[in-house]
Amino acid sequence: MAISSPGLASGLDIKGIVSQLVALERAPLAPLQQQAAGLQSKLSIYGTIKSMVSALGDAAKKLADPKAWDLVKGGSTAPDKVGISVTAGTAPTSMSIEVQALARAQSTASSALPTGSTVGAGTLNIQVGSWATGDFVAGTAAAINVEVTAQDTLSSIATKINAGNGGVSATVLRDASGERLLVRSTRTGEDLGFRIQATDGDGNNTDAAGLSRLAYDGTGGNFHGMTLSQAGSNARATVNNVPITSASNTVSDALPGITLNLSAVTTTPVDLTVFNDKDGMRKNVQAFVDAYNAINSMLSTATKYDPDTKVAGSLQGDSTAVGLQNALRGMMRSVTPGGDFTRLLDIGIEIKSGGVMSVDGTKLDAAMSDPAELKNLFTAASTDPSAQGFGLKMSAFATSLLGVNGTLTGRSEALQNSVKRNTKEQDKVVDRAARAEVRYLAQYNAMDNAVGKLSGLNAFVSQQVTLWNKSTG
Repeated sequence: MAISSPGLASGLDIKGIVSQLVALERAPLAPLQQQAAGLQSKLSIYGTIKSMVSALGDAAKKLADPKAWDLVKGGSTAPDKVGISVTAGTAPTSMSIEVQALARAQSTASSALPTGSTVGAGTLNIQVGSWATGDFVAGTAAAINVEVTAQDTLSSIATKINAGNGGVSATVLRDASGERLLVRSTRTGEDLGFRIQATDGDGNNTDAAGLSRLAYDGTGGNFHGMTLSQAGSNARATVNNVPITSASNTVSDALPGITLNLSAVTTTPVDLTVFNDKDGMRKNVQAFVDAYNAINSMLSTATKYDPDTKVAGSLQGDSTAVGLQNALRGMMRSVTPGGDFTRLLDIGIEIKSGGVMSVDGTKLDAAMSDPAELKNLFTAASTDPSAQGFGLKMSAFATSLLGVNGTLTGRSEALQNSVKRNTKEQDKVVDRAARAEVRYLAQYNAMDNAVGKLSGLNAFVSQQVTLWNKSTG
């Protein structure tokens, strides 16, 4: 006798019973899931710690770079007229500068033409060079040829000139008279002027008609259809009364490590200075202090136990985290022998309560007045790692932690392996519970079926007994 619904014959809640039995089989899953959450939390924190150690190493690497202690800045009493920028390592100095003339680019303009009108066909040959002697002297750059059709307007001609990249730029100016073609050297200086010669399609290159209207071949006897608006010229100045010239208003080759930016002619001398960039040095130091405090705060929070709330940090009791925190604090107290400054404390950087690092600004400023000794504290080279500059030691320490065989790398890999093992254990529990459910259902259904058969047999026997009683009564 088939049972269509589990428990129908026996009256038992087979589904409920099996569900409870399966729940018992799945009971080990809860602690495994809790363990997995803890492992993932630790793994995430270690990921953050590794990122912070990397940032600390980068900050230390800056301090280990000798250039970080050779930072200089330039100052000007009239930055709107003469600006100054300097490269690291330039020796502090001062000077006086006067600007007699700014560098300019050659510019020409055509006569006005009706807006949108054509000029005529032909070829414009554009060559960059110098007019300094009165006659044109071609430069080293190759000339370009601009082919002009009978349908080209000034606007399309300007586009073709610009596409040629011949050392000049062109644009069209519109006013009440019509429109003009403006041509200008792309760079300033008397050796970077230009000449435009026209091969006119009408066969006459000097009639100021057709394409020859866009020619410029000097202001002397040579023909020119365009007018000179501005001759190319060099900047002229004196530095401590010594004359200098420059094709550009950005003068970078006159004074080693110093770039002058000329913006206006001066009427009085402008004083320029090059001085140690204490702000830049202080910024690098503060960046390191901030990076250290960030990781110290993270480790302190993750490893502490709060007796009031009875809540432990995710890494409370974690030997790697505690060891890292102690190692970092120990490194901050390390010594670099061989100089006036041997410890961070000597320059105003100290570890206070809770491992928090702070900077005594007054003491650091005083130390920056002796940049050579300050540099030595952070950059001193030595075959003995313990005698190296602090920046080098800290950079190497961070690198070792994050290396293939580093402590943090090893700890992260161990946690990842634990997560994998935990996942496998959870899968085993789930699989075991699923197989148990199938087994329990089969067993209880078989029992229910057997009970059904017995109930049927009992009913049959009872019926036969009743019939027999009636027949003998």
